[in-house]
Amino acid sequence: MLDIAIDADGEWDSSSGWDELARAAATAAIAESAFPQLASSERTVELSIRLASDAEVLVLNSQWRGKDKPTNVLSFPMADADDLSAAITAGPELMLGDIVLARGVCTAEAEEKSIAVENHAAHLLVHGTLHLLGYDHLDEESAADMEAREVRALARMGIADPYGDRG
Repeated sequence: MLDIAIDADGEWDSSSGWDELARAAATAAIAESAFPQLASSERTVELSIRLASDAEVLVLNSQWRGKDKPTNVLSFPMADADDLSAAITAGPELMLGDIVLARGVCTAEAEEKSIAVENHAAHLLVHGTLHLLGYDHLDEESAADMEAREVRALARMGIADPYGDRG
């Protein structure tokens, strides 16, 4: 069972259905990962999402990544590959980790791409969830794999390929 805890800063419009969007994005990302069983496991699998201000994300980005600027999404994994593989067996709740989105950065990027903020936030939530599941984009091969998983996950949600305009 997937349990998503979501906490939104006042800058995020509470009427935009963030709970449903977060659940859909996490479920789609999990389905496109090496651990699709996490979404339907009887064992509780928890994911925490914070919809934050740019100022809050700047502090976290500086503290954890040494970068003195806000970024669109941060992920803080709490489970390793062995934990993820064993999630189908009975046991205590499995905490995947935390995802934090920055409102201003997310909004500015959506405007720059001429897409809905909700669609861009969904992409960032899929991206963040994949990070929690062990995916990264540190080299060309892993970046291509992660992007392909993102595109498939977003397609499950009816959202267009965010990388489609690359040449």
